[in-house]
Amino acid sequence: MTATDVLIAGAGPAGLAFGLALADSGLDVTMVDARPAGAAAQDRRILALSHGSRQILERLGVWPQLPVTPIERIHVSQSGTLGRSLLAAADYGLTALGYVVAAGKLAEALADALARTGVVVRHGTRLEQCTEQDEGCSAELLAGGQSARVHARLVALCEGGVDAGGKEAVRERDYAQHAVLAIATPAAATRGLAYERFTAHGPLALLPFGRDYCAIYTCPADQLEAVMALDEAAFAARLGAAMGGRVQFSRIGPRAAFPLVLRVRARAVEGHRVWLGNAAQTLHPVAGQGYNLALRDVIELADRLRTGGMADVSASLAQHAAARRLDRAGAIGFTDGLVRLFDLDLPAARHARGLGLLALDLCPPVRHMLARRMLFGARAWP
Repeated sequence: MTATDVLIAGAGPAGLAFGLALADSGLDVTMVDARPAGAAAQDRRILALSHGSRQILERLGVWPQLPVTPIERIHVSQSGTLGRSLLAAADYGLTALGYVVAAGKLAEALADALARTGVVVRHGTRLEQCTEQDEGCSAELLAGGQSARVHARLVALCEGGVDAGGKEAVRERDYAQHAVLAIATPAAATRGLAYERFTAHGPLALLPFGRDYCAIYTCPADQLEAVMALDEAAFAARLGAAMGGRVQFSRIGPRAAFPLVLRVRARAVEGHRVWLGNAAQTLHPVAGQGYNLALRDVIELADRLRTGGMADVSASLAQHAAARRLDRAGAIGFTDGLVRLFDLDLPAARHARGLGLLALDLCPPVRHMLARRMLFGARAWP
């Protein structure tokens, strides 16, 4: 049996960031990924990075390599009622509230930076079993039909969904919705303006992506087949109508869809194991909180381990879980609360939400608190 300080299972955007954050720590880091090399670079998702995530990626040395599109303003509205709110980067002395990047490009930049440190990702290697043993974990790795055992003082599970590592103590909410993603070209050029639109069929987000938009259109699960069957012109018209005519589209790229479910591990730490990224929580894409939360988890844990945290791993992981509890609960609650708040389709509720958006626009302190929560997570609060 070989030994390592940290075993990271999963070389997606969260696992790669964690490996890179530990690369010059003096710790022995072993990384495995069940997929072949280059698989993460094929990830078709589009991510919205907060200003706080930019700061973390700058620390990791990958920001200059990322092809990002800045979000300078966010227009928030609800269909069928008056009231809207506008968040602007200039109000906070920033050039952008956030940035939009292809997940595949982010993974590619992280993988290239990690390779330059000398940390090798063992692709085609699956973590089959992981059990607590001797002040660490005994992990069985399977590659090419051959198994090997590794003793790790800490195991970070960063691949798969929340169910990875066991379904016990997993909270789940099926929103009975699907997100339909497509790159949409607007008829009139826009610059830096993102939209978050709440409609009767679910949220619609438009994220600036180069000269295009990444459209994230939510529909009830029982309408998915009909929505996916629409031709390009009909889907473009549906997007334009959902936006209340604010944006029209001249071209729609290929569409992809995935179900929207909240899955959260009640405990992201157990003994010498920690779950990070989608393995810890899978969130609804509204407000773009998922990967930003994962990055904050990653950098806090890496900093803790770099400053003596390996002396007592189980204690350090327990301290990490306590330190991250507020931000984690806040991001999960904020996302889930938004979906449920705007899902209540009653006339009185719709008008109350419209008045709330109007009040938000007229009350800068409350608007600023919300914006800072999205920019920095819990560290924006006292």
